[in-house]
Amino acid sequence: MAKAKSAFVCTECGAEYRKWQGQCSSCNEWNTLSEIRLASARPGSGSAGSGRAGYAGDLSKDVVDLSNVDLSEVPRLSSTFNEFDRVLGGGLVPGSAVLLGGNPGAGKSTLLLQTACKLAQERRIIYVTGEESLSQVAMRAHRLQLPTSGLKMLAETSVETILAVAEREKPEILVIDSIQTMHLEDISSAPGGVAQVRESAAALTRFAKQTNTVLLLVGHVTKDGTLAGPKVLEHMIDASLLLEGGADSRFRTLRGQKNRFGAVNELGVFAMLEQGLKEVKNPSAIFLSRQEEQAPGSLVMVVWEGTRPILVEVQALVDESALGNPRRVAVGVDQNRLAMLLAVLNRHGGLFTGDQDVFLNVVGGVKVLETSADLAVLLAVVSSLQNKALPKELVVFGEVGLSGEIRPVPSGQERIAEAAKHGFLRAIVPRANAPKQSPKGMEVIAVDKLSDALEAL
Repeated sequence: MAKAKSAFVCTECGAEYRKWQGQCSSCNEWNTLSEIRLASARPGSGSAGSGRAGYAGDLSKDVVDLSNVDLSEVPRLSSTFNEFDRVLGGGLVPGSAVLLGGNPGAGKSTLLLQTACKLAQERRIIYVTGEESLSQVAMRAHRLQLPTSGLKMLAETSVETILAVAEREKPEILVIDSIQTMHLEDISSAPGGVAQVRESAAALTRFAKQTNTVLLLVGHVTKDGTLAGPKVLEHMIDASLLLEGGADSRFRTLRGQKNRFGAVNELGVFAMLEQGLKEVKNPSAIFLSRQEEQAPGSLVMVVWEGTRPILVEVQALVDESALGNPRRVAVGVDQNRLAMLLAVLNRHGGLFTGDQDVFLNVVGGVKVLETSADLAVLLAVVSSLQNKALPKELVVFGEVGLSGEIRPVPSGQERIAEAAKHGFLRAIVPRANAPKQSPKGMEVIAVDKLSDALEAL
């Protein structure tokens, strides 16, 4: 009998090795290699070992010049949620594979069930559940008061059976909940392992591409916030979305981490209600639920999420440290960047915080990934350090350089217009982002250096 071939794949970066080793040479992580069985090549299947003479592919295929490729717009299917469509880049693309990840209880199954029930009134959809029974899904749909007629359900974990049913029913949208419960018969490992998740996703994605079917996959998230399963899974799919929000939070944020059909880091906001997830059309109003009396260290900034500006509040607390090494705690902002900004404040602003504990928080659980929050963070720290409240109608954005200069940020005009729409009367912005004509009723203060911004306060 021929010995079964196997390989070892790193669950963090997807690198493959011929034998097991303790540390992955590509990402330097320890104990991340898992064994997978390699399927033996069939005669005439066109494998590398069969040579050119044994190739059995379609030789009638012709190469196409890039200039002759049809550039007509790919039709998109609306998910019935404007926020969901926004993160997807305009809607679901036929033949695409979309991965929806999130923590347990975030609302992944609820969001897809709501989408499937509404779309099933006009389109052919198969909802495959591998974790729950059909009665459990029906009970949830009844509790959410969703239309249940027209939605085809299948409780199955075998990928071969699912593909056979899909071949017969020919759905336009195929929902898999979840990819960690699926398994292939030829793979000997247990469901949820590296080999099963990788090969199951590859088989389902291949079917979606060949039949022009929209494939929606649900993926679990590990305790460190990464998608469970091999990293190579993210390379197979076209879009990777992450639904964030703890069980104690009423709001959920849907963020695009990878999208071949739209902008990445796009943000959609939902509210978890008794009737399921409801989209929030004006997320800035949520993050700006401020107190009537303004407190020191509180300031509003404008961040850019995907294709739109969002107003969020940043809070700073500066207090005398009782420790030899003062603490720097940042929630929603990179902690290393906070330390760098405090050094710039000391050198070019003349304010020393080396003996102070500095705590920073972005209200609403928003994670700021861009540099436009630099100036707002520093001004909030100064406000708390001097125990002086900033004006409630003030909004700030801008990047701070190491030499104390205020650098411009993308889409400055749109940020100012969003702040004016919400009633803000003053704005401190980089000079390169200042408009030629300020919005009606709003004063725009353009600054070049950090010292200019401190004087403007």
